[in-house]
Formats: sequence, C-alpha cells, structure tokens
Amino acid sequence: MELHPIQRLKDTQSEPDHRQIPIDRVGVKNLRYPIRIRDKARSMQSTVAQVTLTVDLPHQYKGTHMSRFIEVLNEHGPVIHIEKVREILKQLRQKLHSQTAHLEFEFPFFLEKKAPVTGAVGMMDYTVRFCATADDADFDFMATVIVPVTTLCPCSKAISQFGAHNQRGQVTYSVRFHEPIWIEDLIQLVESCASSELYSLLKRPDEKAVTERAYQNPVFVEDLVRNVAARSDREPNIKWYRVEAENFESIHNHNAYAVVEKAREPGLCG
Repeated sequence: MELHPIQRLKDTQSEPDHRQIPIDRVGVKNLRYPIRIRDKARSMQSTVAQVTLTVDLPHQYKGTHMSRFIEVLNEHGPVIHIEKVREILKQLRQKLHSQTAHLEFEFPFFLEKKAPVTGAVGMMDYTVRFCATADDADFDFMATVIVPVTTLCPCSKAISQFGAHNQRGQVTYSVRFHEPIWIEDLIQLVESCASSELYSLLKRPDEKAVTERAYQNPVFVEDLVRNVAARSDREPNIKWYRVEAENFESIHNHNAYAVVEKAREPGLCG
C-alpha cells in the first residue's frame, strides 16, 4: 500500500543525539494568545498574553516537536481560561513525552480607578505574570504583579527648606499561595506601601491631594520593600514572596534598588 506523502516525510526531531547533553527547557516563546482571568469587579477579564511553553528534553533526542505546543493551546479553544494551567502542563508532558513542563503567561491587567477627590474615572494597566511548573510529583504556581508607584525621598524632605524630590518607582511582587488570590489584592497591597499610588486621570484637586499624600508618606526604596514584606508576613495565605523595588531617580543618573525574598514554608525558593 502506498504511503500518504506526509507519512513519508522525515522526522528529524526524533532522530538520536549522541552528545549526551539533556536540555532543561525547550519550546516556544513570545506567542500572543487571548486569555480570560478572574476579575473582582466584573467576574472575568479578557486580555492577551505573551506565552512561553517549554519542556525538558532527554539527552537521546535531537529535538522537540514545536507544533505540539501550539496544538495543546488550541485544544482549549480560541480563548484560554487561566484555570486550565494545570491541565495544559499535563498535556504538554504527555504529548512531548517529558518529565517536566513549564508555562508562563504575561499580560496587561486593567483596573478602573477613581481619582481621590473628584472621583474622575480612568483605566490603569498593570503587568501580571503567571509562571507554573509540573512534573510527576509536584505542581508549582507563582503569580507576579508589576506595580508602578510614587516614592518621595525622606532624606530630601528632612534636609530641604522647600519640598522634596519624588519619582515614579516600580515594584515587582511575586507570591506563592495556599488558596487562589485576587490580582487586585496583590496590587492594592503594594500600592498601600508606597508614598502614593498612581492614577491615569487626575483633576487639579486630585493632583493636590496626591502630591500632599506623597509628601506626608516619604519612603526610601528600602522602606518600600520592607513595607511590602511586613504586609506579606501578615497574610496567612501567602507562603512565599519576593518583592523587588526600583526607583527611577529624578535627581540622580542612576536608579535606587532593593529586594527581599522570604519562604514562609520550608523548601520554597525562587
């Protein structure tokens, strides 16, 4: 019986490799894909993620089958629900005959925020990242929010006769948790630890309020990471965290930086 042309095509990826070097992660990166995630205000939010999917490759195989990564995503429909992460990893391991599978979704998350005095409504966007890994024995899930904030320098305030220098900063806050946690709650936790949170729309009374709030709450970059760490320690649902802060200094040609990482349960690390 004559073979179909596709059946006669050479499968180079499945050929043996003799260098005896296993590959930790191989797969696809920077794939844009629509997803749905839980949203406190509207129950569900649609967005577009940059997706990375990888698996381990044993030393005896020359390559992996890249098309199978996309096939796994497509099996979950044109829009992926984030609750499917565990199932996606399971299917990747099965289809690619791998011990370990990894997934990363990075996407914009939008919140409707009201200005502090006038109540003017604007949309704020935050970067969110979900990273997950699965093997025979374990499933690991880590959520990260990247939150822009305002910081005002305590030293500048103490030594200056007029005002104090302030700047926009960025906090990258990663957590592992026992029970599902709201993205909005992670963002709010970070914003409450800065000199002030940011808004997309401010009228003059709002700008006055935000400026004065920052002046009344000066924080070094060290204060910022310690504030977030202290708040995290009071949250029993959080079992590991890493908080990284960077201030884009307004009067220096360098940035100020600090990081704190803590595992509240044995065996957890970044």
